[in-house]
Amino acid sequence: MKGLWHEPLGVDFSAAVIDGLRARLGDAPPEALARVTILVNTNRMAARLRAACAAQGPTLLPRIGLVSDLRPLLPPGTLPEAGTTGLALRLRLTRLVRGLLQARPDLSPPEAAFDLAGTLLTLLDEMQEEAMDPEALERIETGALSEHWQRSLEFLRLVTHWAETTGEVTPAAIQTEALHRLTRSWQAAPPTDPVIIAGSTASRAPTRRLIRAVLDLPQGAVILPGLDTDMPDLAWAELTQGEGPGAQDHPQYRHAALLADHDRSRADCPQWSGARPVAPARNRLISLALRPAPATDAWREEGPALSGIDAACAGITLLAAPSPGAEAQAIALGLRAALADGRRAALITPDRGLSRQVAAQLDRWGIEPDDSAGRPLVQSAPGRLLMQSAAMLGQTVEAEPLAILLAHPLVQAGAGRGDHLKQARTLEVALLRETPCPFPTPALLRAWADDPGSGAMSGPWIDWLAALLDNLATALGKATLAEHLTMHLTVLDHLTGPSEPWAAEAGRSARAVVETLSQAAPELDGQPITTTEYARILHALLSAEEVRESFAPHPDAMIWGALEARVRTAPLVILGGLNDGIWPGQPSVDPWLNRAMRAEAGLRLPDRSVGLSAHDFQQAASGPEIWLSRAARDAEAETVPSRWLNRIENLLGGLGTEAKAVLDAMRARGDHWLTLAAALDRPAARVPAATRPAPIVPAEAQPKRLSVTAIETLIRDPYATYARYVLGLRALGPLRQGPDARLRGVVVHTAMERFARALPDELPDDAAARLRDTLEQTLQDTAPWPAMRRIWLGKFDRLMNELLTAEARRRAAGRPLFVEEEGHMPLPGLDFTLTAKADRLDDRGGSVAIYDYKTGKPPSGPQQAFFAKQLLLEAVMVEDGAFPAIAQRHVDEIAYLQVGSKYDEVRVKLDADVLADTRAGLRALIQAYRDGRPWVARLAPDFIEFSSDYDQLSRRGEWDDTDRALPQRVGR
Repeated sequence: MKGLWHEPLGVDFSAAVIDGLRARLGDAPPEALARVTILVNTNRMAARLRAACAAQGPTLLPRIGLVSDLRPLLPPGTLPEAGTTGLALRLRLTRLVRGLLQARPDLSPPEAAFDLAGTLLTLLDEMQEEAMDPEALERIETGALSEHWQRSLEFLRLVTHWAETTGEVTPAAIQTEALHRLTRSWQAAPPTDPVIIAGSTASRAPTRRLIRAVLDLPQGAVILPGLDTDMPDLAWAELTQGEGPGAQDHPQYRHAALLADHDRSRADCPQWSGARPVAPARNRLISLALRPAPATDAWREEGPALSGIDAACAGITLLAAPSPGAEAQAIALGLRAALADGRRAALITPDRGLSRQVAAQLDRWGIEPDDSAGRPLVQSAPGRLLMQSAAMLGQTVEAEPLAILLAHPLVQAGAGRGDHLKQARTLEVALLRETPCPFPTPALLRAWADDPGSGAMSGPWIDWLAALLDNLATALGKATLAEHLTMHLTVLDHLTGPSEPWAAEAGRSARAVVETLSQAAPELDGQPITTTEYARILHALLSAEEVRESFAPHPDAMIWGALEARVRTAPLVILGGLNDGIWPGQPSVDPWLNRAMRAEAGLRLPDRSVGLSAHDFQQAASGPEIWLSRAARDAEAETVPSRWLNRIENLLGGLGTEAKAVLDAMRARGDHWLTLAAALDRPAARVPAATRPAPIVPAEAQPKRLSVTAIETLIRDPYATYARYVLGLRALGPLRQGPDARLRGVVVHTAMERFARALPDELPDDAAARLRDTLEQTLQDTAPWPAMRRIWLGKFDRLMNELLTAEARRRAAGRPLFVEEEGHMPLPGLDFTLTAKADRLDDRGGSVAIYDYKTGKPPSGPQQAFFAKQLLLEAVMVEDGAFPAIAQRHVDEIAYLQVGSKYDEVRVKLDADVLADTRAGLRALIQAYRDGRPWVARLAPDFIEFSSDYDQLSRRGEWDDTDRALPQRVGR
């Protein structure tokens, strides 16, 4: 039992550990297994060991613990709980970081204090684990460093001094103390029962100290996972030689360092069990491919002598997908095919985005994979509710977040959920989308509900929603963390009502996070924080937790993280996301110490994480059948293949014709699966593209009245008029409203209307001030965006003088007595009425001038000639007496007044012939449609300047503006 052991690559490590243990126990009684203590590196490894024991029949289980949590091996109550201690210390560190950011605001925004405190706590933990002397910070030379690193080092010295003087205890310090007490007790009374460390790569200093202590026990054993027995001894020795940190990015570096630390060679580390690798030839190939970068010259020497290349690569599929979506689709198809053959299959990837896409693809066949990682608590229903409501605390409530919050499945999830959803949908459609309501308030909500035509159904629900808005607004300003949490829970209780958001596994996990935060909140020492800081703290805590909700996944379709490669194996293993930056991932960035400073202080280097990831890859690639999969592009650019994948392909590509043929076969297998996956979404038969629509509408179904602006739409896009007035369809307003061009036009029209009504005669001396006040008040009433109000007001100020100068000339010729005047003009014999709401009609005694305000560019001459007929039609209506407030008069001027980025006037050509042609053209237009003219989609779109709300309805894109329309009668 005693000694340093290994299991080679390509064996089921968990099963091998149990098999070797049972072989050593021999005929010992059943309770002998229960006296064995096995320490592993992850909870997943512990679960797998229990499963391996149970797979051999009913049995007593060994005591299985974690190398990172030794407290169960000590008497109860010996050490404090690490969880609460860690959060409490992080909040105390947040106080220090906030002080730093207040003194140096250029370093980071204050809201980042909690996140920076988390990285600082991680650094303090590492310093404790590596037994770093705080004096090492004093010895770091900062002369050649930038000012940032000098300031950072000064702050770290202060923090470490503060931690020493206050006796702060980090989670790592608790584990260090546990290890110290455990080793002392073992020295005083060594346990006679076996103690085994299994599956650890000894990448951390405390684990290395624990391994040394276990090996000193009478029955202490250490079992290394995935030891490479194919590397030549010289290459193995080079891993730890030299004065530098060694080849820490190599997968076997940690094993080599551990053996060297104990003065052992691989010959002194025999195999624990009798299990044999499933693909020894592939192990040799990958071992050679992953040699340290300076030693790849060994490819030339050892590559030609490499035997069994066909056998090594027969079970490898290289899949290079054009996109992440195509990669996920091919992987899902491969998993489903394996299940159809009765084989277990697993996807191993550190890319959670890819794993979610694969799970979504598997859902098309009703397959729920067993995802070992679960999902972040922040993405669960309780987590989303916590974050959505936290983001709204103390903020001006906006329409879009409110609608999303009201639709959350836990809001009013009791018996009244159906009524709640009905009223929330009515509110969204009738108020939040259809009226300028980007920031709903209780007063605006009640005013809408009191309107008989609003569609609001329930007074109590309106009161409930108004109270919710009041609660959200109550959290304005800064408050302590405890006060924010109390207010947040009040809002949460109001949202959920009698339903219980803390039920089920995700809810219980979320409640545990909230309770832990509540216990630790006083550690901020009453410092006021903003609601944004509170939301970031809550998000960080929820993101750090994972939850696996109860369901019945498929037992043979699995999604594993990279660490699972040490624990489990399957007949088919797919290694997905093999792109640089994903596998291996980018080393975490330390904002406090750069690489050189970490090396000088004796801390772990970033290469360590790459080496651990490489070891996971090497173990995962040693299964019986593997896929090596990547996407050639992501959403932004081309990707770079993983360095390990590059090495395998480069090695095979340089070993001669035979190896090149093997490599081509591996790629061909991947292309085969990509072709099959692409066929999944390919229709069985090609559906003909839609033709350009041109409905022929019966006369009795055609609109009986249109406005002068709708006539322009009728000329340019008859189909849009058909959809709007015949089918009764109109575009739903946006939920996220903004200060767009339409609203700007409303503001200018309203302001000019108010100004003209208030001052219909000659302009007074203070006209500029009064016009500006009018515009400012109009902006206040209709545009609830303070920043945009100032921008628009500034633009208006620049053209104020030019506008008033021109206005004075217009006032000299006439008075703007008719503003926003409505008129109606029937067309005899056609059962049709033309309507208008004129922006401005100036009375010039015996004649009238017509003006229309434009915030954008007025129509050009050709546009006026073909379809921009608004003002000409209004002129026809004036001369026909269609405006009740105005006697039939002659029109002597019509013009567009541009009041936007600049001031300009565009006059429309006007004479008797033009008006006669306009009148006749209108009648001919309506008559043509009454006689059966098709309502063609985008008949005169004016190139790219025209867009329609009905382009999707007409299926534009399947046809374009150059295609012929296909007339079709409707309503028959």
